[in-house]
Amino acid sequence: MTTCSVSKGCFVFKPDSKRRRLSSAVDYFSQGNSDTEDSGLRFDTCQSLWKQIKCETEQLQEDLNKKLFDNLLKFLRQSHSDFKQKKTEWVCRMKASEIPTAAVVLGVNVTDHDLTFKSLSEVLQNDVTPFVVSLRSKECSGIKYLLQKLMVQLMGCQIDMDSSEEEEHSKISSNRIRYSVASLTDWYRNVTKKMDTGSPCKKRIFSSRHWESPPVVVIFKDIESFAPKVLQDFIVISSHCIHEFPLVLIFGIATSPMIIHKLLPHSVSSLLCIELFQSLSCKDHLTKVIDKLILTSQFPFKLSEKVLQVLINIFLYHDFSVHNFIKGFQLSLLEHFYSNPLSVLCCELQEAKKRVKNLSASQCENIRRLPSFRRFVESQVSNKQTVLLTDDEGLKKTVQDLLQDLNTYHENYFPILRCLHAATSSIPKYPLGKQIRELYCACLEKSVWETEEYESAIQLVRMLAKDELVVILEKCLEILTSSSAKQLGTPAEKLEEYLGQLKNFEAEASDDQDTSISSLKELQKKTDLYHLQKTLLEIKESRRLKKLSKFEMLRFEIVDFIDGLVRKYLVPVEMQTLHEVMYFSAANTLREHLNAAPRVALHTALNNPYFYLKNESLKSGAGSISKTAPDICIAYKLHLECGRLINLVDWLEAFSTVITATENSDVTDPKQDQIDDITHARFIRAVSELELLGFIKPTKQKTDHVARLTWGSC
Repeated sequence: MTTCSVSKGCFVFKPDSKRRRLSSAVDYFSQGNSDTEDSGLRFDTCQSLWKQIKCETEQLQEDLNKKLFDNLLKFLRQSHSDFKQKKTEWVCRMKASEIPTAAVVLGVNVTDHDLTFKSLSEVLQNDVTPFVVSLRSKECSGIKYLLQKLMVQLMGCQIDMDSSEEEEHSKISSNRIRYSVASLTDWYRNVTKKMDTGSPCKKRIFSSRHWESPPVVVIFKDIESFAPKVLQDFIVISSHCIHEFPLVLIFGIATSPMIIHKLLPHSVSSLLCIELFQSLSCKDHLTKVIDKLILTSQFPFKLSEKVLQVLINIFLYHDFSVHNFIKGFQLSLLEHFYSNPLSVLCCELQEAKKRVKNLSASQCENIRRLPSFRRFVESQVSNKQTVLLTDDEGLKKTVQDLLQDLNTYHENYFPILRCLHAATSSIPKYPLGKQIRELYCACLEKSVWETEEYESAIQLVRMLAKDELVVILEKCLEILTSSSAKQLGTPAEKLEEYLGQLKNFEAEASDDQDTSISSLKELQKKTDLYHLQKTLLEIKESRRLKKLSKFEMLRFEIVDFIDGLVRKYLVPVEMQTLHEVMYFSAANTLREHLNAAPRVALHTALNNPYFYLKNESLKSGAGSISKTAPDICIAYKLHLECGRLINLVDWLEAFSTVITATENSDVTDPKQDQIDDITHARFIRAVSELELLGFIKPTKQKTDHVARLTWGSC
């Protein structure tokens, strides 16, 4: 695979299709995995489950963007609905040379903006106009490149053209054309002319759903990164031609709408008719995603507390990207099915029961080795223990019952979790967290009723007023009635009974209010310090000895009832048998994939190249240096033996000694003392690569030395 060409260029060598073997995803899924049993079935289950999750997330994203997109379409309709008829409003806007501009504030989760703009472009192209252009700052360093990118995208729109149109298109898109707004105006006039003349190719050019005289929509995805001069020139030039064709600008803003006025002076921003649009915040979006994917019994796959905390911490402290959170969830799903042989049972309940019947003897042993199953066996009588440990058929029947119990546990768990959140999310200081994800992590970690935060929250709930308590009970009743869990029917009836009783305490509440008012009047009378102190002590003693009212007794009963539901249904998942089948708990593995440690990875690659290359010839001892290692690895291991300053001559000699060494070199060859040009060149390249990676730098202290920038083993 060589070439004899002496010119610079890129040469492509196509692989031999006969020798090339394309491995399927199932083969890759089973490669390097010691637990290969049922790998094909596990892969199919993983793929099927991910398709369902992906469908749910896409539907959720569409529902969340619907309001924003509807408002944008309304804005476009108001801006250009009367462009064809030249009505008063449009004429006034033309005279003012104002360009309709939508400033869309999307938030700091920049990595999610591409999905939003992609969906927006699809909506506009399907229902409004085929002329939608998306521009990035890195592609528009100057006004020339911006106009070039704009026209290339417009002329590449999905429009079926006849032969004459293709010739005209080729002339316009040739290198001889001068990219300008005037050329853009001529192109738009030629394309839309056929609609006025009733050309037979009208149906092929525009969809029936497109507007008449469709606008040209230009989306600036990252407005903060655009050069101010480029934006100013484009807006000024476009304002002179706004009466020729309908143009709409959409600014994607990550920070604040004030960035528009920082980038554009008043003379330029006055040429824009700006309307502000606000998308859903990334934190609210994450709450919706967690509620849809995790806080539900619809999907059997679950995350442990540590894994969920890793994903949430990456979201809160790194990128605020919901897209990356979903990718992390997908990675957890894949890792769970890849590493856990019993994940074959992580599916719909009826299907899981069928698969239990077909479990092999080795899979039965895997079940017996689970910590939760061992704990379950120890709690059984001796006869039952013998059956579970020796009889596979008896084990399978028990596993089916345990999977049923685990499914029932999830059906009851999440409604009660929502009820607890409804009761504690409105109290001061939020002892159990303001977001339901915080409460869920606390419940996953341990028995939540044993924590000080829970005790504090319950004490505050016992002090709620009647109106606040009624609102909480109505929310809880709505949650329980909408739940599919059969066991929660009785608690729902009990809550409904409590709601009816709370409405009978209006008179008593008014009496208590009159009593407190009379006490305040007593305190407001003129008196000396002794009588005031005596009155306060009497009021305090009367309150201490005062008998609880019916409302207070009922309030205590309601709170105790909710506390009983929490203790019964919010048992930690680790106490459930076979929870390892559905819960992914390898937080360290997930952290290694998602939380990059570049220095450790570089040190591992340079100090032990076998870790990544998997070449047997690269294996060497801890203190030795193999001559078969890449040059940069040899130079790196040699530089670890040096101090702050490294002598390049000594470094080169040591490098040459390593690469020219032989295994049985008892006799020294005088020719080896001379370093040839190839070795010298290899050394220079290795040193340059280490300098590029930031391990060394030139120093002015000594001309033939370099300074070492890193210390330690990693």
